Amino acid sequence: MKQILLLILLCVSFGTANAQSWRLVITTTDGKTTELNTSDVRDIQFVSQEEELPRLDDKNADQIIIKEVYNGGCPRDAGSDVFQFDKCIVLYNNCPQQAVVNNLCFGFATPYNAEANEDNRNAEGDLVYEAECFTPALNGIWYYPYSLVIEPYSQVVVNVQGAIDNTQTFSQSVNYANPDYYCMYDPESGYNNTSYYPTPSDVIPASHYLRAIKYGQGNAWPLSVMSPALFIFQPQGTTPMEYAMNANNLWYPPSKAQDAIHACLRVPNDWIIDAVEIFNAAKKEDSHKRLSAELDGGYVYLTNKLGHTLYRNVDEEWTLELPENQGKLIYGYSLGVDGSTDPTGIDAEASIRNGAHIVYLDTNNSSEDFHERQRCSLRNGN
Repeated sequence: MKQILLLILLCVSFGTANAQSWRLVITTTDGKTTELNTSDVRDIQFVSQEEELPRLDDKNADQIIIKEVYNGGCPRDAGSDVFQFDKCIVLYNNCPQQAVVNNLCFGFATPYNAEANEDNRNAEGDLVYEAECFTPALNGIWYYPYSLVIEPYSQVVVNVQGAIDNTQTFSQSVNYANPDYYCMYDPESGYNNTSYYPTPSDVIPASHYLRAIKYGQGNAWPLSVMSPALFIFQPQGTTPMEYAMNANNLWYPPSKAQDAIHACLRVPNDWIIDAVEIFNAAKKEDSHKRLSAELDGGYVYLTNKLGHTLYRNVDEEWTLELPENQGKLIYGYSLGVDGSTDPTGIDAEASIRNGAHIVYLDTNNSSEDFHERQRCSLRNGN
């Protein structure tokens, strides 16, 4: 049974006789508390079955970007195999104001791998769904069941699989035992394969668990370890559950059976906030685009199994414009792979640790916006 939130409302008057504010204190059953001023709350939507927190107004949601994707796995310490149950996605607020987004969802386009046999194009070579302005999300989606708040020039880490300290077993993996991190963990959805979803670290509050809606087949969200086309989106005028559970919103690739194996959700392109097209570096000539040009005009290569990650490039012009960055930017970045590196030479992670605010490039073209990095930025000595 899912945890039920306990709401404790503390009413406190302050200010003048004509102005009164209220303080909302939310306590979850894991002991985590959150305080909100009701001047920021649109309406209190609490449904115990859905565990919903109060909803804030959307704000700067279009400034939330995918900063990093780690999905290819790393070598096991014995060196004879690879560990690939430690994926993550890092989101980032790319603007100087707080960003708030409700019902933020994660999906990936069909087929799983860019090098798979492609039957999603018409005789002219165009994606068959491009003219209809949607992107097919294969198998299932994950979503935040509450308002996600990201502070200016800050990130949130979303573990996709293995929300534990994986470094205890695999030294080149990632430690996700962090109370600030979020994780995709919802066994009741049907995504309950314990190899993919061990019980999260007890330092991650249950309020940081994302929910899933599975309309496809299998017991794990099959984000490719080689070449996914990943995107984040926000449904408009409906909830993720309402939209995804409506069979009229499903789509199947041409020539494929209309069954759970091939089921996709039609995600309108104008709902998609950000996307990244990933190609397998070992299958360059066999790779095919799945995202339309309006979402991502290019692609970025990944060499998997080596602990590599895909990291967004710095927007040097806008980063240099920030007066608070004077004397804080660190150059000499050297973690790019095979010449695919940040062309600015700015070491973003080192600069952030030095107090700088980074603005990342966002041209809707992964060929320009991303590079392959030697290791995930969450690792020690990143």
